Amino acid sequence: MDIIPGIESATGGLQAQRTRLDIIAQNIANAQTTRAANGQPYARQVVSFEAELVKRMGDSAASPALRGVRVSGVTSDPRQGPVVHNPSHPDADAKGFVHMPNVNMAMEMVDLISATRAYEANLSVVKAGREMAARCLEIGR
Repeated sequence: MDIIPGIESATGGLQAQRTRLDIIAQNIANAQTTRAANGQPYARQVVSFEAELVKRMGDSAASPALRGVRVSGVTSDPRQGPVVHNPSHPDADAKGFVHMPNVNMAMEMVDLISATRAYEANLSVVKAGREMAARCLEIGR
């Protein structure tokens, strides 16, 4: 029984979800940033995942096997944020309107809970694999 591929898959999941958690934290931190480095309101960032495939060694006819998941990219959400009337805001236009970031806190919190649960699930797999390996070593004594 080879438990290492299962642990490797879960480790990839941990890394992917950690990236997702970092991006969600960045979105929450910039939820009120009306002027980013490019002069525009902050644009919500979205993490994309893709399956990571690997070919079996020495078997050229075999189809690739699923190894896990990895981050394929981080992109900006193209949707526009709300426009609010606040003439006293330093970034207000001539009519007193401010273009706000497209960060929806409710959506970010749902994503945060989902990413946290996925991280915890992958961590449980790694812990179970480690326990199985330790027990196998005890049996082999």
